Amino acid sequence: MRITEAATLLGSTPRMMRYRESLGLLPAVRAARRRTTPAGQPHRQFSEADLAAMALGLSIEQRYDISPVALAFGLRVLAEPQVRAEVAEFGRRIGRIQPLPTRALDFEQQRAIRLLQVDQQRSSRRNAAARSSSRS
Repeated sequence: MRITEAATLLGSTPRMMRYRESLGLLPAVRAARRRTTPAGQPHRQFSEADLAAMALGLSIEQRYDISPVALAFGLRVLAEPQVRAEVAEFGRRIGRIQPLPTRALDFEQQRAIRLLQVDQQRSSRRNAAARSSSRS
């Protein structure tokens, strides 16, 4: 189906659908789903899967009260590791995201220190017990 039909089914307008497409919020178009008019103008054909994906996007926008731009940026954060890292660092700096957990190496180092302390305590107790038994 064409964009006008898809927009009507979703309760939107063709203009808003084109805007969402410019933001990357519509499924990618395969060449087989793009038709041309007799004048040579491209017409995108929407499948049922496309409609379901667009409906999900609209639902997310309504449920979380966000704009299409905010949803597009959320997708960018999820898709691009560098953007994700920078946004996460910003979130940590302003206190909205917890600091990174202790790295595995740090955890192992702390564990080794605790084990050494326990071993030293046991050795101290053994030495004290040996001294008291030699006095008797």
